[in-house]
Amino acid sequence: MTLIGMLHYRKKPYHEKKAYACAAAAKMEGIPFVYFSYRGVNLEARKIEGWIYSKGKWEQRIMDFPQAVINISKPRTGWQKKIYRKLKEMVPFTSQPVPNKMRVYRAVKKKGDFSGFLIPTFPLKKTRRLFELLGQGQRIVIKPFSGNKGKKILFVKAINEDEFKIIDGTEEKVLDSTRFHLLIGKLKKEQKYLFQPFIECKTDSGQSYDFRLHVQKNGFGEWEINLIYPRISGSGKLISNISGGGYRGELEPFLKEQFGDEYFNIKRLLEQFAHAFSCHLEAVFNRRFDELGIDVAIDSHHKLWVFEVNWRPGSQHREFEVAKRTVKYAKYLATQH
Repeated sequence: MTLIGMLHYRKKPYHEKKAYACAAAAKMEGIPFVYFSYRGVNLEARKIEGWIYSKGKWEQRIMDFPQAVINISKPRTGWQKKIYRKLKEMVPFTSQPVPNKMRVYRAVKKKGDFSGFLIPTFPLKKTRRLFELLGQGQRIVIKPFSGNKGKKILFVKAINEDEFKIIDGTEEKVLDSTRFHLLIGKLKKEQKYLFQPFIECKTDSGQSYDFRLHVQKNGFGEWEINLIYPRISGSGKLISNISGGGYRGELEPFLKEQFGDEYFNIKRLLEQFAHAFSCHLEAVFNRRFDELGIDVAIDSHHKLWVFEVNWRPGSQHREFEVAKRTVKYAKYLATQH
């Protein structure tokens, strides 16, 4: 019988919501499920010491290797990375990481098919281009290569040749040219940042918003939409991340309110794009992804723009809905392997 495993850096499953959700989903599907940590892996014996959920409680068991592994967390130490790599050679893992924003942009742009949906994006080291765009009166967004739940995102606009307005969350300040150059220099040393023109996407009441297209692989190894929803900014912020104070809306009522009679066409556009872009991304990187959170905006001309692509997108309060597909996809991988 197919055994599905969940690998995590935590030794015990008690405080991991996804472990409960996947155990419940596996029970409904009649699939044995085990939670285990890196310390529970015996590579030589091909055994794991893990936890199964039975009769309302977690119980420890020593078991053979599962036929597929749900790898929901990254290894945190060099030793864990070694176990991760070796185990992955023996057993199929459900998840593969999505490259950072800059790599995704360059790869999709090079391929060409979806380049028209991309916002022109540049590494922050191209300072000359940054000041050219600011000099043209454009508002600029500066953010890290790797996602950080809406944190460390700056919005910049030139007031004149010597002054720049910076918005960081709800904080707004004006820097002279010298201090602005010092800020850019500091960011470049801190980590890898990119910048791009700001795409305005606002509700009729003036709040910034975007759409999260949450897609997952199903039990047939095919892409399926988990949920599409608008994320609306809160507290006057220009970002709409829920972790940054924004909130999640319901898709259809939101579309009717914002787009009127066009709401159905916009809904179909989002659905079709979610599926097509996910397939395209796999072809571009020649990787088998399992779950994506694609963030897009629709401007005043109804043009769709890709903000970024997230690996393992947040699913707070929807853990079970995600787990049902995760378990079925893991079983599919086990069968294929």
